[in-house]
Amino acid sequence: MRIEEDCIGKMAVKDDALYGIHTVRAVHNFPVTKERMNPLLIHNLVQIKKAAAEVNFKAGTLTADKKQAIVTACNQLLLGQHADSFIVPAIQGGAGTSANMNVNEVVANLAHRLNPAVAVHPNDDVNQSQSTNDTFPSAGKMALRQQLPGLLAAIGQLVQTLLVKSKRYQDAIKVGRTQLEDAVPTTYGRTFHAYYQLFKRDLARVQTAGNHLRVVNLGGTAIGTGINATRYYQTHIIDVLNHNTHLALKLAPDLVDATQNCDLFVEFSGAMKTLATDLSKFSNDLRLLASGPQAGLGEINLPAKQAGSSIMPGKVNPVIPEVVNQVAFEVIGNDVTVTMASEAGQLELNAFEPIMLRALLESERHLQQALHTLVKNGVRDLTVNRQRCAAQVEHSTITATVLSPYLGYEKTTALIKEALATHQSVPTLLRARHLLTEEAINQLFSPAGLTHPRNNKLILADQA
Repeated sequence: MRIEEDCIGKMAVKDDALYGIHTVRAVHNFPVTKERMNPLLIHNLVQIKKAAAEVNFKAGTLTADKKQAIVTACNQLLLGQHADSFIVPAIQGGAGTSANMNVNEVVANLAHRLNPAVAVHPNDDVNQSQSTNDTFPSAGKMALRQQLPGLLAAIGQLVQTLLVKSKRYQDAIKVGRTQLEDAVPTTYGRTFHAYYQLFKRDLARVQTAGNHLRVVNLGGTAIGTGINATRYYQTHIIDVLNHNTHLALKLAPDLVDATQNCDLFVEFSGAMKTLATDLSKFSNDLRLLASGPQAGLGEINLPAKQAGSSIMPGKVNPVIPEVVNQVAFEVIGNDVTVTMASEAGQLELNAFEPIMLRALLESERHLQQALHTLVKNGVRDLTVNRQRCAAQVEHSTITATVLSPYLGYEKTTALIKEALATHQSVPTLLRARHLLTEEAINQLFSPAGLTHPRNNKLILADQA
């Protein structure tokens, strides 16, 4: 064991550990979870350390040998080596200082191990021109930006799949329902197109909110004033970081604002919450429409993916929509966490970014995976029971709604009641009562007549 000392006192650290006393204190202080910091967050903190060393060298505040030692160490870490050295818990106090110092210590010790002739200090050298308060949120935004293409692609796959379904079933007539009661006829083409439009809006919302995460506060240091950073560093760090990562980051126009306020995280979380809400509603609809199959609606067939019961032979459950529902519940809960954490920020800094970034990265990743299985194992091979849907429309009194503009609400209501009482179809009663011409009946009760705006030119029987 080696003994290290900080402002609190002395502590023993394992001889072969790349991390140092600050990291060990964090592990002791935050035994809330064994979950460690997201690897992508750590990866981007290392990217910042590498870029900072390059810029500080050019600014004349870091020697060439220290710059090279830091860059070499960072390059090894970026390749995934020594990943077991990042042991700080994901949920931590200190606004991310423990995560930042874990990286600073590992980079400094690895740099010295690779070049024993160069002594690299975690604060003075690796963290030069930086603060946790600008590196940690910036690394978080970088991580979210790196996961974003996968999420956008997954939403896009659902959008395109629904568009294909809407075209395939554009003439598949079905009973439309409001408040779970029979309403008026529609088509599955329109149903799927409505879902297509819904998730197309979600795609635009997530993309817009994700683009706003490009704005970072690097160079603002502690509270956005830039104390201890050189002017050269402030004006060049983003360019070097963009060159290394290709993330197209932008420096915030007001670094104080960008350091203390977390509205961009709330906005992105809100876009994902909206997506999750829509996915859950969609999944509810799929489960309801596929219910049965004998004793439920049974209008659509979801792909059979696995046996659904340990006791009931042959039972198949809608497991794909169910897992999507559960991811949606998680994301909505994460949004509450992000909202409350952002609201709880005080004055020049928000101390709760660790829990925000944990929630955001988890939501982003799980939504992508849920969307992937929803499309691949659910929507893509979904089919519509055309005959069952058409029969439900044919034997339902909902078709009588089209008569109201011609016979009036009260007369139409009387017809519906008689049809239900005598188990006759509405068209049969219309013919028996000679209320409409045969041409008018055929036109009104055709799929087009039942699902499109009405034609005012119909002729009543007594006008013929």
